[in-house]
Amino acid sequence: MPGFPSLPKRLHGPSIWALYILGFAPAIWAFYLGATGRLPGNAVKEFEHLLGIWALRYLIATLAITPIRDLIGVNWLRYRRALGLLAFYYVLMHFLTYTVLDQTLRLSAILVDIARRPFITIGMAALVLLIPLAVTSNNWSIRRLGQKWSHIHRLVYVIAAAGALHFAMAVKVVGPEQMLYLFLVAVLVAWRAVRRRFLRWRRERAGPVRSQPITNQ
Repeated sequence: MPGFPSLPKRLHGPSIWALYILGFAPAIWAFYLGATGRLPGNAVKEFEHLLGIWALRYLIATLAITPIRDLIGVNWLRYRRALGLLAFYYVLMHFLTYTVLDQTLRLSAILVDIARRPFITIGMAALVLLIPLAVTSNNWSIRRLGQKWSHIHRLVYVIAAAGALHFAMAVKVVGPEQMLYLFLVAVLVAWRAVRRRFLRWRRERAGPVRSQPITNQ
């Protein structure tokens, strides 16, 4: 497996903050386009849609960190928390755009939508499931919860599947874009199921590690 250059340790922290800055750029740019009348069609709906798409992209990127490390040896684990939080923030912005800008805080209409429109029900469920993940995405929670932390954060697979389904059901005709996201999430969920067997197979194929002879040089 080829080696990949890694960042110096002193740049790890700044690179994570850079990811946050770049991560919010699509939302800021889309808001600017909407505020200046440059989004086509219904600007609110278009802004809401863009936020949802980027939330799904960050969820997929979060799930892709482990397979990338397993398959090609690139360790971007330090960025997984930031990507997960970006996904949460985008889902939250997506929801707030729907409730505040689209429905103008009409609670009755929002509750009717959640109850009667399955894709909104699924999207709302994904948001609710994301909240405990976002709240516990810190070192204190990892230490406090121990093994329970891992169990809680496995919900990200359910959330990603719900997000892809929400996106596909939101349109009248499921097109290539929706199929692509459904496929990517399905592959990443499937990887979770076969990962242990793959790693075991790779270790067995590599064979036992031979100890190096001790010399006096």
